[in-house]
Amino acid sequence: MSAYLHPRRGRVALALLIVAVPLALALLGPLFAGEPGPRATSFTFGDGHWLGTDFVGRDVWRQTLLGGRSVVISALAATALAYLVALPVGLTAALTHRRWLEETLMRPLDVLLAVPSLLLILLVATVLEPGVLGLALLVALVNVPDAARIVRAAAAEAAARPAVEALRMQGESWWRIGVGYVGRSMLRTLAADAGVRLTGVLYLVSTAAFLGIGVTPDAADWAVMVDRNRTGLWVQPWAVVVPALLIVALTMGGNLLVDAGLRKQNTPRRKRI
Repeated sequence: MSAYLHPRRGRVALALLIVAVPLALALLGPLFAGEPGPRATSFTFGDGHWLGTDFVGRDVWRQTLLGGRSVVISALAATALAYLVALPVGLTAALTHRRWLEETLMRPLDVLLAVPSLLLILLVATVLEPGVLGLALLVALVNVPDAARIVRAAAAEAAARPAVEALRMQGESWWRIGVGYVGRSMLRTLAADAGVRLTGVLYLVSTAAFLGIGVTPDAADWAVMVDRNRTGLWVQPWAVVVPALLIVALTMGGNLLVDAGLRKQNTPRRKRI
């Protein structure tokens, strides 16, 4: 008789379901949005509008189908770009034996870390007019210092283990030590950080769009929908509630998925009896 202690698959299924809804609407929604119909009266229901109309009489359901791609792509691209820079910087700072190199890599990031993220984005936006790509680059930039510090701390802990010293005595390459052992040792830490960071990135992207950075004031964007339709919240709530819930579902589902993965790794298995 086997007595395996299986991970809770229901948690994974729930996380996948929660995150799949906003992702599907964001990535596939524009394919099913169709052509815009005639505009109706602001903040009304009926006349074929499932979720009513927005502040200028556009169909809310169509705006929802069109409005997720910019938010999701910007957030995912910004998170990936932040780690693309933070990983080599943090690993190099943790594994190098040259103090000057570590200081050169980390001290400029400390200066950048002292500036509030949203304030830096607003300052840049007053000089430039970033589009969706520019917004993703800005959000990635403000996330690099914090991500690099976490990578450096996790890598330094793994690099202090006797196994790393043994690999160095065997003449293993920097790549074999840094990526093969240290990189794999900090995967769980990075996975946990990625879930939290994606939430922060979505917050920054949505807030910037809410303030009109990276998108036009009348763009089909979930964050813009929340901003522009909040004046009619008590008259036509779906124009605000639906995009807001989709943003919340994306962050909550992503964190549940990461948490489920970490629980699976931490769950011990009992031997067969």
